[in-house]
Amino acid sequence: MSLLNNIRYNLSEKIKNSDFTQTEIAHILNINPATVSHYVKGNKLPSLDTLSKLCAALDLDANDILCINDNKSNNI
Repeated sequence: MSLLNNIRYNLSEKIKNSDFTQTEIAHILNINPATVSHYVKGNKLPSLDTLSKLCAALDLDANDILCINDNKSNNI
C-alpha cells in the first residue's frame, strides 16, 4: 500500500472510530458534512489547516495519521 493510501486509510479509520458523527465533525470544523464523507471514503484529503483542527477535535496525533513513525523506521 502506498503512503498516500495509508494516510487515507488512517484518516478514515480515525473518523469512523471517533465518538462523533460525520455531521458533528463537520460542524466542529466548520466544513460541509459531504466533505467529511469524502475523507471517510478516501476520495479527498483535508488541507493541513483542516487536518490540524481535526486532530485537535478528535484528540489525534497527526504523526499517526501521516505515518510519520512508520517512515522513520523505514528510513533508518
